Amino acid sequence: MVPVVTDNHEQLPPRILVVDDDPDIVSTSCSALRSAGYDVWCAESAEAAMQCLMDRGIPHLAIIDINMPGVDGITLSRQIKERCDLPIVMMTAETDADGVVTALEEFAEDYITKPVELPVLVARVGRVLRRIRDFTYAVEPIMQVDQRLGVEFARCRALVDSREVPLTPTETKLLHILVRDAGRTVRTEYLIQRLWPLEEVFEDTLRVHVCRLRGKIEANPRQPKYVITVRGSGYRFPELAGQGSTDSVPLGSQDRVSNAVDASPGGSGVLDA
Repeated sequence: MVPVVTDNHEQLPPRILVVDDDPDIVSTSCSALRSAGYDVWCAESAEAAMQCLMDRGIPHLAIIDINMPGVDGITLSRQIKERCDLPIVMMTAETDADGVVTALEEFAEDYITKPVELPVLVARVGRVLRRIRDFTYAVEPIMQVDQRLGVEFARCRALVDSREVPLTPTETKLLHILVRDAGRTVRTEYLIQRLWPLEEVFEDTLRVHVCRLRGKIEANPRQPKYVITVRGSGYRFPELAGQGSTDSVPLGSQDRVSNAVDASPGGSGVLDA
């Protein structure tokens, strides 16, 4: 299990969201993950899952059934990915090859077939979390960056000087990726591949979204405090107060760059240099 380090250096278990309309699968999967040491949230519909995100914040990984009545798992995963770069493992029937291919191409880091073998499920979750790397970003409903700025990722909005500022899905996801790697430089190529995995997008498009995001959250967009350009590499969000990670880099020191080694779903995405 990959522990999460909090602001006061306390190690907490990663938070896992399990979404399936079958209560038996939810119960057994959640029980197995809790026994493995994870903090598990359970939902039996896409609607309940989205409400959970709004009420409790962004978890560290989601396990989502593809074939659910009403809003299916593919649609739910797309809705989540509009708000954050959350790692997703899909659960699917063995006959649902098309759904698996779509999920892996668009957003999924991995998948597991039903009937679920619980040791395999636990192993897949651990593998994805290790591959994604450690992360110390807050997962509360409102991530308070400092006294001036807070972010509600699930609701696609920022709180700037206590004023609600709506963010587009792209702006929200961009901010989430940068915050997740706070204190590190995130390469331009990696950002483009995570924001637009199926599109041919160039750096100018990313710059436009960065400019618009700065205009919404920065006190002075010409001298940004939050979304900082690292010339020739990418962008960096400053290390969060009290983050205390030995891998992170405080402002003013030599940057460690997150390289886009394999930014596609299923890949490790970043590598510290």
